[in-house]
Amino acid sequence: MSQQIDYFAIAPPLALAVTAALVLLLDVFLPHRPRTRAALGLVTLAGVLLSLGFVLAQAMSGRTIGTFCVPPALAGSGGPAPCSYVVDGFTLVLAGLVLASAVVIVLMSMTELAGGGIPAGEWHFLLLCTLVGAVTLPASRDLVMLVVALELVSLPVFALTALKRYDGRASEAAVKLFVVSVVSTAVMLFGVSLLYGMTGTVHLSGLAAQVQAVAGAPVVTVGVVLVVAGFGFKIAAVPFHAWAADVYQGAPVPVAALLSVVSKASGFAGLILVLATALPGQAGTWGPVVAILSALTMTAGNLLALRQRSAVRLLAWSSVAQSGYVLAPLAVTGTIGAQAAVGASVAYLVIYAAMNLGAFAVVLLVARTAGRNELDDYRGLAFRSPAAGLALAFCLVCLAGLPPGLAGLFAKVFVFRAIVEGGLGWLALVMAVNTVIGLYYYAVWAARLFTPAARPLTLRAAPALWPAMGLAVAVAIVFSLAPQLVLDLTGL
Repeated sequence: MSQQIDYFAIAPPLALAVTAALVLLLDVFLPHRPRTRAALGLVTLAGVLLSLGFVLAQAMSGRTIGTFCVPPALAGSGGPAPCSYVVDGFTLVLAGLVLASAVVIVLMSMTELAGGGIPAGEWHFLLLCTLVGAVTLPASRDLVMLVVALELVSLPVFALTALKRYDGRASEAAVKLFVVSVVSTAVMLFGVSLLYGMTGTVHLSGLAAQVQAVAGAPVVTVGVVLVVAGFGFKIAAVPFHAWAADVYQGAPVPVAALLSVVSKASGFAGLILVLATALPGQAGTWGPVVAILSALTMTAGNLLALRQRSAVRLLAWSSVAQSGYVLAPLAVTGTIGAQAAVGASVAYLVIYAAMNLGAFAVVLLVARTAGRNELDDYRGLAFRSPAAGLALAFCLVCLAGLPPGLAGLFAKVFVFRAIVEGGLGWLALVMAVNTVIGLYYYAVWAARLFTPAARPLTLRAAPALWPAMGLAVAVAIVFSLAPQLVLDLTGL
């Protein structure tokens, strides 16, 4: 009895894994010169683009692909054999988001590594390993693969954070991230073990069917709450958010961008799969918990962002607040249906990724000159470097949801409409108040860009950053002009 493997289905993560091995080999045999660092970056970028090409090919095929399936002889006659790896609309959207974001992050990494203080081979290898997990996770359809993929996303980030040698803040950030991730994994595994013990299956489809037989059991309720709490650490939801600002500030800026977009998207992918695919019948249990987490997360994130003077810390707390917005539609899954709730959350996640990556690209540009990277360092940026200043201003306006950055406004409308249709008027009111709070600190930062500075900074050249900024801003502009495109992409 053998299991058939569909290599077309696993082509995106396989391409990334092969590229990671190639980067390691090239790093061993090529001389350590500036050209070698650039070559490794280009090889990594080529691997990401190849993987993205496979994702596009899968999308064009228009079919759902499953592999690593239970053999028919063992599946029984109760229906189709469950598969551990499934490529469907949800998988393609999240994998496309991760890989498109990875293109920007690789370009940012090439700028960060140009100084030679960070080993390029190890950096690109670890980055590719993280991407393998991030692309695999939305396709995972059993608890074992889900946990393994999530840890594959998390573990390399510890080392990426600490690769900035002789930097005390980077080492501290790596230790904090490690401790938080280990605790979150332990909590989540405890919840997963309880669910498996009560249902006897690890496949999400089987879990959805079996959990109904034990619905209402206290052990199931505890398991659901622990799983949600475990993922709450991964997405920096309140009260599991305290690590975010220190880790973002201590890590290299490309790693902060990675945590802000790729790691967050992976965490939400896992949470959505567990809640909407494996536990839809338990929405009455986890729905109120998610609603409360959403309200607390967006409120705490925005209030803490108001006090920040560091650009990276402000983006960190802003990212926490954005997690609250993404969580909100999931709270009404039991009312409006899984497809509508997941579509609203993913639509917001897609738009947020483009805007946040553009902001981080400009932050990295300024960080190369201003060591402390405070908001006052951005005074007059629109006059010193019009392209960078206007790009950051546009991204901040998008995050605030103001014209002409209508992409952010449309993203909030998607979420607001979903929670109003779901009957959570109080959560819609909390979101409206938080939108106004967020508007303030984004506007204050944007105003600094057009305020003359007494001692303007001279920015250092960073050729690889301009394509990164251009790509992120172009995507945000497209979404602003054609919001229906987002709905079409996320019409899950």
